[in-house]
Amino acid sequence: MVPAFTLEGRAIHDIPSFYAEVNRLFMAGEDWKLGQSLDALDDLLYGGYGALQGHARVRLVWRDMEQSRAALGKEATRALYLEKLKQPERYDVGRIKRDLAALEAGTGPTYFQTILDIIASHPNIELVAA
Repeated sequence: MVPAFTLEGRAIHDIPSFYAEVNRLFMAGEDWKLGQSLDALDDLLYGGYGALQGHARVRLVWRDMEQSRAALGKEATRALYLEKLKQPERYDVGRIKRDLAALEAGTGPTYFQTILDIIASHPNIELVAA
């Protein structure tokens, strides 16, 4: 039987609360928490640690997905990009500006869409909207 994990979309109001929910679900038994990073999320989904460790396949049930889509949508993505632009020593400003322009033009992905793309890149994860 494939184990199921349920992400509570009602608990997701912004990017920090998304990672708080991910940590609640997948990192409860660990003595460290996942940082607010898409790369860290991608690494987690490979299953080498946390609740996913040892499972070849899992089902991820995402309750209230539409609420999460709104919370992690264009406004949250824009705010993230604007914060990154304030730290030119840490981020590729040219790339962030291009990403922001694409977002504003409606051709760039939102944070939510990027999360879905990361999940989709893991064939061992079956995503179920609930």
